[in-house]
Amino acid sequence: MQTTESPFSRFSRESGALMHLSIPIIFTQLATQAMGFVDTTMAGQVSAADLAAIALGSSLWIPVLLLLRGIIMALTPVVAFHRGAGNLNRISSESFQMVWIALISSAILIGYLCSARSILEWIAVDPIIIPIASDYAFALAFGVPGIALFYVLNGFFEGMNNTKIPMIVSVIGLLINIPVNYVLIYGKFGFPELGAVGCGWATSLVYWLMSAMLYVCIKTHRQYKSLIDFSDAKPEPKEMLSLFKLGLPIGTNIAVCGSIFAVIALLIGRIGAENVAAAQIALNISSMTYVISMSVSFGITIRVGHALGANNTIGAVERSKIGIMVAGLISLIPATVLLTFPDPIIRLYTTDPVVSATAAGLLVFTAMYQFSDALQTSANGALRGYKDTKVPMFLSVACYWGLALPLGVVLGLTDNIIPAMGEMGFWVGIITGLTVAAIAMLVRLRVVMSKHQTHGAVTQ
Repeated sequence: MQTTESPFSRFSRESGALMHLSIPIIFTQLATQAMGFVDTTMAGQVSAADLAAIALGSSLWIPVLLLLRGIIMALTPVVAFHRGAGNLNRISSESFQMVWIALISSAILIGYLCSARSILEWIAVDPIIIPIASDYAFALAFGVPGIALFYVLNGFFEGMNNTKIPMIVSVIGLLINIPVNYVLIYGKFGFPELGAVGCGWATSLVYWLMSAMLYVCIKTHRQYKSLIDFSDAKPEPKEMLSLFKLGLPIGTNIAVCGSIFAVIALLIGRIGAENVAAAQIALNISSMTYVISMSVSFGITIRVGHALGANNTIGAVERSKIGIMVAGLISLIPATVLLTFPDPIIRLYTTDPVVSATAAGLLVFTAMYQFSDALQTSANGALRGYKDTKVPMFLSVACYWGLALPLGVVLGLTDNIIPAMGEMGFWVGIITGLTVAAIAMLVRLRVVMSKHQTHGAVTQ
């Protein structure tokens, strides 16, 4: 007798499988973000110039890093698709083509980072900071290929439904980064005292090491070692172009979304120092909570890509819907924490009463957009699983740069609609932009799912 699985059982089964994938990704993302936190706190103990050099170097590096990360992210749904379809021989070829894309991109980024001095001089940065910041960027340039290869190997593991190994390697990398930072920043054990520049060298060395660890894991894994065949290493321009076309919109999407908050911080700088400090607290907290929904979206990409590879269009729809529901429910946790415990959270950053009061108000707005942010991020993850990346990119650009930022500027800095709201106006713009983005992404996902279901029915 055939039994029908209840909706609750399907939800429990799929949400469990999704979180089994996503939780290690969350720890992986937190570990890599923690490296930047460690760099900032340890360099800040040397001098204000070293701390400023980290900030300037990061402002040059982070946008292009996000672009690189997004381009390489295309490998995850591709590997998941081939795994679901049982085309394991295609995984090796696609992975090697992404390695070539990563290496070519690395060469371009190395040239960019080596030009840091000229860029900083052009934008008239304080001359005291330029030598440190440019040397810090040069040190990062050494590690760019290692970082790119780490992302490629990480994408391979995620596509193969194995997120635990990258998590373990990332945590090990974080633990190694701390003592290496200490030695190079402060000049211990006979090494020269490099200050902030030591952070750059430590980051580069650790990422090379993490790449090597992931490669060793592949070569010693009983299943993966037979998948990777170096006879597939020959560059195939057509395949490389196909992967690049899939990944570039993802990278652009991530870079655009990440850079808008840096622009908002610069614009708030026109209001006052306390306002900038309060905004930075709220933005930093927001970036940490975003890691959760972003990681869940990566899990959704893997689950949907695997279902489509197995020609299970109904399963892909189910995984998309349940994934979005799970992301929305999880987002209520940080929203509740931000609304319930604003003061203890803010005290981790500052005890200044003016900054604390302003930051507390911003945390209320930050809590308000957690749900819509989770919906648009998870829907975007499902769309990546369907290999639909161009339209989501345009939707993100329109919602962030065409709506959220202009509305924030009008409400925050002008009296055109209402008296200027200051930094609060920018958060109203963010809430509006993310809400519209969530609706747009969900509508686009519905359209894409309908097309795939229709195509699947015709094929059958």
